[in-house]
Amino acid sequence: MDLTAIKDDDMRRCVEFHGHICPGLTIGYRAAKYAIKLLDLNFSEDEDVVCVTENDACGVDAIQVLLGCSAGKGNLLFHMRGKQAFSFYNRTSGKSVRLVLKAGNDGKERDEWQQALMEMPDEDIFEVKEVTFKLPEKAKIFVSYPCEKCGEMTAESFIRLEDGKKLCPDCYEEYSRFS
Repeated sequence: MDLTAIKDDDMRRCVEFHGHICPGLTIGYRAAKYAIKLLDLNFSEDEDVVCVTENDACGVDAIQVLLGCSAGKGNLLFHMRGKQAFSFYNRTSGKSVRLVLKAGNDGKERDEWQQALMEMPDEDIFEVKEVTFKLPEKAKIFVSYPCEKCGEMTAESFIRLEDGKKLCPDCYEEYSRFS
């Protein structure tokens, strides 16, 4: 794709990061831009902006680029529900919003749907709702221990005890009488 054909600098950066332009990326782009407008957000250097996404689709890449949310930084959280829905939090102001895709492609071809998503008003693309859960706490750094079976370092929040030994989730054998 010729990136010079994309006139919007923010969209161009999203496409460069994601690797191609597609309707899914555009949904995330539009969600991030709408959240910026609704919550007065800026790029998050730390955890000032938090996004809880209900999917792991293309649009999440645009949210990373435009808002600085990332899994590694701890301000991009996945609450997998298979929905094109994104909850955004502004820790500074205490405001939040949940944006849920309401627009459908109505049988449009991919390029036509892509163009429609770029041109539609925000209100026609997303339903604005209240968030469904409280602001997640800031990311925590855990002590790691070596698994007493494989020796790999594992964060204490994932360690399981089995016969008095600290085991990682891969080495731990789940016990259940109901399968």
